[in-house]
Amino acid sequence: MRECVWLVGAILLGSCGGKEAAPAAAQPPEAAAGLSPFELEHGIGPITAPVQLGAVDESMAAAGQVVFEQKCSACHKMEEKYVGPALGEVTERRSAAFILNIILNPQEMIERHPVVKQLVAEHLTFMPNQGVSQDEARQVLEYLRTQDR
Repeated sequence: MRECVWLVGAILLGSCGGKEAAPAAAQPPEAAAGLSPFELEHGIGPITAPVQLGAVDESMAAAGQVVFEQKCSACHKMEEKYVGPALGEVTERRSAAFILNIILNPQEMIERHPVVKQLVAEHLTFMPNQGVSQDEARQVLEYLRTQDR
């Protein structure tokens, strides 16, 4: 269960303590580590285009809650910092693509993304790769969207 140290943790890495992290685009050029404008805003990983979201899919959200409880909840709570950052309202702070990329590609995000590097420095822990599929990551995203209402 400890593997969830940063599953969704890095997703919202700026969500703890009521402080909102500066948008990735606002980072100085030297912090960009050769990332494209898309990668700075939406993260590094298999999601390479903005994700268009419609109404919350309640069926996907229910499945996402199960995945979250199995792989994320040991390290993440919605309203408080635990091992990783609080994830409540993360979808208001981060793009859907960023959230999916941190879930699916935490190692590279930790190594290369300036916002995620800052979050790791604040939380002093790394989010391991949980081995979730893109479908499971999308379900977790839907679940997280239900927490923003």
